[in-house]
Amino acid sequence: MGLLKKLAGQSAIYGISSILGKSINFLLVPLYTGYLPKEDLGSFTMLYALIAFLNVVFTFGMETSYFRFATGKGLDPKTVFQNAQTLVTVVGLSLGVILFLFAGKLSLLFEYEGKTHLFQWAAMILTIDALMALPFARLRLEGRSLTFALLKLLNILLNVGFNVLFIVLAYHIVAGEILQVLYPFVIDWYNPEWGVDYILLANLLANLLILPIIWKLAGQWKIQLKRSILSPMWKYALPLLFMGLAGVTNEVFSRGLFEYSLPENFYPGLTSREAGGVFGANFKLAILMSLIIQAFKYAAEPFFFQQAENKNNPQLFARVMHWFIIFCTFLMVAVSVNLKLIGELFFQAEGYATALPMVPILLMGYLFLGIYYNLSIWFKITDQTQYSFYITLIGAVVTIIIILTLVPVLGFIGGALSTFGSYLVMTLLCYFIGQKHYPIPYQTKKDTGYLLIAFTLSYGGFLLDTGSLVLNFTLHSSIILLYGVLIFLLEKKELNLLLKSFSNK
Repeated sequence: MGLLKKLAGQSAIYGISSILGKSINFLLVPLYTGYLPKEDLGSFTMLYALIAFLNVVFTFGMETSYFRFATGKGLDPKTVFQNAQTLVTVVGLSLGVILFLFAGKLSLLFEYEGKTHLFQWAAMILTIDALMALPFARLRLEGRSLTFALLKLLNILLNVGFNVLFIVLAYHIVAGEILQVLYPFVIDWYNPEWGVDYILLANLLANLLILPIIWKLAGQWKIQLKRSILSPMWKYALPLLFMGLAGVTNEVFSRGLFEYSLPENFYPGLTSREAGGVFGANFKLAILMSLIIQAFKYAAEPFFFQQAENKNNPQLFARVMHWFIIFCTFLMVAVSVNLKLIGELFFQAEGYATALPMVPILLMGYLFLGIYYNLSIWFKITDQTQYSFYITLIGAVVTIIIILTLVPVLGFIGGALSTFGSYLVMTLLCYFIGQKHYPIPYQTKKDTGYLLIAFTLSYGGFLLDTGSLVLNFTLHSSIILLYGVLIFLLEKKELNLLLKSFSNK
């Protein structure tokens, strides 16, 4: 119980900070939909899909490799960090310079003529992200979750602040509606034609301000390149690089490829790029599940490596999985049955709510991603990371096939099914292969039952609409309560043990 308590505590800190930060960041959704045209949101969706893809290349699996070699290998964690950070810095700066120099050609390739600066800023964002990756990983490994969380929150606050400044305040100042005393200062730099441009610029400025802070807090870094350390780390990380590339295809290419797969005039009144903006905006409504999974991953990855030598770890990993599924399915039900209300609150312009039916599918897809993260520990602690590449490559192929075949037929639903189908396939493959190489006594039947019941309640609750706001609220709340009671009845004994554990100081 003590180890579960430690993991839950770390996850709670990461989770609360992530939810607070993303809740603030989530306010950008009505800002974007209210101030920017749908075409700009389509550009935002595509560009950030590209950034997410290249982010994997810039860090090439060294975060996980750092966790592995700083624990359980008999090496000095400080020396491992110095070498890994040096290598990531050299690679990140080199790739950043190359991308910056070819920004003009990339802008033409992706049909952003005259927007070379977007790809130059993207190159700078990617480089800074790479320089910060291992310092943040070091905070996680050392259990400094609060410091990590506060820095991430500060980054989000800065990003949101710059977005509000560039997109809202500057617009109203130039329009003569507010703060006219600032007009002479703003008019010199404000460009009314910029939309996605200001989104990237805000991200870049926020990262620039955080970089020196994280370097200072993570501890002194000295340049070291020892082949005896980096060679096995690279061998371990290489499959993770390809895993990351395939995984990010699953994660964001459904958004990046959506506009290119959707036939013109599929949705009346929307171009394919505008529909891509609607798709990307609705994707953000599944962000709460993504946040929980991200928070869990932040805490669980170093935790799992630190417990690798514990003879009871298979039972521990199984219990972690069980409670992870219970918590996430409850969250999925709670969000899904209230999606229409959430959509009304965050979509300020017309046309966005048409994609809401895809969100419960996305929530389930993200839940399978979290299950996959749980399952993937077997190949990480047994140093068989080559399986990560095979599994995620298959997942990427599934993503692309579903996008190309179902998006032209089902539109938004087809895009959501690409995420769901990919993570489902990856989860099944990882489970069956893992049980042969590193058996873990998961509560498979019971956990599968929770998944099926929760998805049925989620989609049923979303579709349930009586036309009365009060009656809808009552019925939706009853569905959430019903699932909560079911969990209590099935897990009463285990819940009592957990509550006793958390009450002990």
